[in-house]
Amino acid sequence: MPATPHTETHFTATATVRDIVIGMADGLTVPFALAAGLSGAVASSALVVTAGLAEIAAGSIAMGLGGYLAAKTDHEHYVAERAREVRETEHLPEKEVEEVAEIFRSYGLPDEHIAPLIGSLRADPGRWVDFMMRFELGLEEPDPMRARKSAWTIALSYVIGGLIPLLPYIWFRDVATALWWSVAVTPIALFVFGYVKSGLTGVPPWRGGLQTVLVGGLAAAAAFGIARLLS
Repeated sequence: MPATPHTETHFTATATVRDIVIGMADGLTVPFALAAGLSGAVASSALVVTAGLAEIAAGSIAMGLGGYLAAKTDHEHYVAERAREVRETEHLPEKEVEEVAEIFRSYGLPDEHIAPLIGSLRADPGRWVDFMMRFELGLEEPDPMRARKSAWTIALSYVIGGLIPLLPYIWFRDVATALWWSVAVTPIALFVFGYVKSGLTGVPPWRGGLQTVLVGGLAAAAAFGIARLLS
């Protein structure tokens, strides 16, 4: 009877999830704090909506640009480090060979097993550089499109997150009613967001949802308190 094939499934979109977390978390807390703070200073929901939409637009652009620059910097750093490794393998091969040997020794391999491995790497300079980038420097080649993807992911996540606490102000003309609905909806959105995010990354969903509510709630409460003090 044939053995059941073993299939491993690993979640690999951690960078995208990180971008969604950054955008959504800020989108849920900052516009909520702004709208809540304004609720005590103005009598019109329309003014709160206008200010909230302006903040969402500005915040999404700023956050998206920050994500773009961060990803661009990672890519430029990788390119610069790879160029350095290419120069070292060409001009200082013995030094690089000793570094490779030290890496293999750290995994417990004896020298007699290391020598043929080094010979195999030296026969393929490109693979040698790839090895050094990954195992000496701990760097993986970034996706060339990562900067644009990161910018759009963070920006759109911020917009989606920001609209959630703002929707009650769009639906209700009374500011006090809209505020209470916003206070009720935002923790639910935080929990759902944390639940889904944790399920994708392998963390127990209920724990992840509650942690997100706690962290996001504390951040929103702090921002809300500051906004009310300044309004």
